[in-house]
Amino acid sequence: MFKLLKTEGKARRGEFETVHGTIQTPVFMNVGTSAAVKGGISTTDLKEINCQVELSNTYHLHIRPGDDLIYKLGGIHKFFNWDRPVLTDSGGFQVFSLAKLRKITEEGVHFSSHMDGKRIFMGPEESMRIQSHLASTIAMAFDECVENPTTYKYAKMSSERTVRWLYRCKAEMDRLNSLPGTINKKQMLFGINQGSTFADLRVENMKEIAKLDLDGYAIGGLAVGEEASEMYRIIEAVEPHMPVDKPRYLMGVGTPLNILEAVHRGVDFFDCVMPSRNARHGNLFTWHGKMNINNERFFEDSRPIDENCNCPACRDYSRAYIRHLFKARELLGMRLCVLHNLYFYNELMQKIRDALDEGRYEEFYEKYSKILDKRTDN
Repeated sequence: MFKLLKTEGKARRGEFETVHGTIQTPVFMNVGTSAAVKGGISTTDLKEINCQVELSNTYHLHIRPGDDLIYKLGGIHKFFNWDRPVLTDSGGFQVFSLAKLRKITEEGVHFSSHMDGKRIFMGPEESMRIQSHLASTIAMAFDECVENPTTYKYAKMSSERTVRWLYRCKAEMDRLNSLPGTINKKQMLFGINQGSTFADLRVENMKEIAKLDLDGYAIGGLAVGEEASEMYRIIEAVEPHMPVDKPRYLMGVGTPLNILEAVHRGVDFFDCVMPSRNARHGNLFTWHGKMNINNERFFEDSRPIDENCNCPACRDYSRAYIRHLFKARELLGMRLCVLHNLYFYNELMQKIRDALDEGRYEEFYEKYSKILDKRTDN
């Protein structure tokens, strides 16, 4: 299912074949938590800005509108009119970050819904059943994302429990994929590496989950407040123990610089709410660096956001107009900026793939790692 086409140092160029189409890697997945990208972005828009994979969240869709409804309507692809791959997060991160009252046991987690306080139980089997109902292309295993910092003792206990949960996830997914009523009988499962910022725990965990020969492997529990250098250190520790012939996913990451650095260290898949969240406040990514469209210097600027960009916003509108929309609190301004940022991220991944195809990723990395994270006055 995963074909490694080329490497340059640790950086990898690949193709991942799924029932909903082939994914060119490295890839950034556009985040539509509740089956929609915030900012008024439709699936038609996602195709126009070259999105390969949409990511939705198991927890949020289970809470509203309910996975039973989505199942009755034919699965998430029919529900929001999308014929390309969809990855669903397991809900584990939301259970541990949103739920104020929770009790973790070997069976799973008892917690209160952040919507109405209703008591809910979710464990490996429940997460797999919800994701099977959603009929996503790729399902993520149910894991515990521990807070950073945490103690070595708790990180070890949690990491070992996450491995046990993964075995249960795989068994349940195998069962669900064999049932006659299952919409996507070729649903894939990615395991998640945990162990906080303790390299030995991460390596031990990775060795254990690699034994299961899953469809892909993710590094979870990072980009949650620790320094970027810590994240890179953990990637470097884990990467040698990740199967070469399976895609590697760094969850919840991140900035353009984070992506360049992680590709440099052997990662294939990425997702983050940052491009859409930042855009809704006028914070934009360009090939010259970061900018805020609300700044006074753009009051009469007739140029597009980025003269090197071909997104719907840059093709048709000026900085002055988009800034006016924000000041007038017109939703179109937010929508145009979200389109721009997501287009930028998808184009960044295309340029990374092109550089890898042509054997010049190191050159690309050296050039843009010095530019993309800086604020620009251009």
